[in-house]
Amino acid sequence: MTTSELIKKYNVAAPRYTSYPTVPYWETEAWTEEEWLISVKRSYREGGSEGISLYIHLPFCESLCTYCGCNTRITKNHTVEDPYLIAVIKEWKMYCEVLKCKPLIREIHLGGGTPTFFNPNNLEKLTLGILNEAEVTADAEFSFEAHPANTTLEHLVTLYNLGFRRLSLGIQDFDPKVQEIINRKQSVEQVQQVTSQARNLGYTSINYDLIYGLPLQQLSSVENTIREVIKLMPDRISFYSYAHVPWLKPGQRRFTENDLPAADEKRALYEKGLSLLKEAGYADIGMDHFALKTDSLYTAAKNQTLHRNFMGYTHQYTQLSIGLGVSSISDSWYGFAQNVKQLDSYLNLISDGKLPLFKGHILTSNDLKYRKIILHIMCRGFAELDLEDPQLLDILVRLSSLQKDRLIHLEDNRLQVTIAGQAFLRNICMAFDERLWEKQPESQIFSTSV
Repeated sequence: MTTSELIKKYNVAAPRYTSYPTVPYWETEAWTEEEWLISVKRSYREGGSEGISLYIHLPFCESLCTYCGCNTRITKNHTVEDPYLIAVIKEWKMYCEVLKCKPLIREIHLGGGTPTFFNPNNLEKLTLGILNEAEVTADAEFSFEAHPANTTLEHLVTLYNLGFRRLSLGIQDFDPKVQEIINRKQSVEQVQQVTSQARNLGYTSINYDLIYGLPLQQLSSVENTIREVIKLMPDRISFYSYAHVPWLKPGQRRFTENDLPAADEKRALYEKGLSLLKEAGYADIGMDHFALKTDSLYTAAKNQTLHRNFMGYTHQYTQLSIGLGVSSISDSWYGFAQNVKQLDSYLNLISDGKLPLFKGHILTSNDLKYRKIILHIMCRGFAELDLEDPQLLDILVRLSSLQKDRLIHLEDNRLQVTIAGQAFLRNICMAFDERLWEKQPESQIFSTSV
């Protein structure tokens, strides 16, 4: 079957599998905060000695990037910074009280929104407020996302002095027409300046985010963008598919499907980027990620220790991940919990001394079984199957087409993703998504897989 035929066949709505079960299939009605906190304490007892991960959502942006699928609050009023940071620190203290200790932190990631919306002094206040209630592992890694157009040298210096060594710059595309329609503007010179300043300070890993499938994007857009990126040689690159979900993100209604590349054209954008990145020495890691062979993400992939969570791929595993801030998601391995998505509700709940949770899911034994398989497929490219699993017959039926099309290889109890199958990881994982098969959605809730 040709690549074009495979794309046509497998370009269906599919989850990205940053978790399993996926959020639309959480059993929220049966979930309770009490069960969630029990799972948090259990997870910390089991894995706390190796450290936990903290994700802190900083939702503010001065303007709306119309492609964005994140939870954001658009404002130019920077007086919102102080009350929000006070609330986040208070939320962290609530979790410390639940764990009855100063938790050991292995990872901190500041995401958004735009973390560099906040002035450097406030980012210092936030970080110290977290660290004052915690211990830190010897190999701890702190990272943050940044907009190249508003990241100052003071931002970089302040965060470096606090222990941050990883920086992720959102670029998406350098083409002026694409930048205009997605309302995301930064120049090559701005990206070059931030990258150079960070490296001179001692940042050890720099990531660029790039997107293919954006409105008005053409092969020349992707090629020119990646050639500029290669000149700067970031340690990692996230080159991922634009997710068109205007029913969830109204900002995407600024353009229509007619402005987007068709499935074949979109795949051609990816293939062009893939060839350029590999030619430049980047290795293909998991799904949509690339790294130089000097980067720890590449080492983890080779050592089969790569991990994936709500923040994407990481080279180290932590059993407990706590999300702080509006809309953040926490993961205890045994359960998930999400904070309220409305900023005012978040601030009010924190002010009342309550954890700002509004939904979650406690995993069943079946969930845990398939979560592990899906995680191995996404991170290692293979999975061991339980031949005694009574549901395996149904799963093998779903896998038969993938096997016939040579996207996977099945032998005994081992599933191996082929080179061709690496582009269809989401489709392969779907075969094990029991909750999705038990209840097919009545309307589209995921972006398409290609």
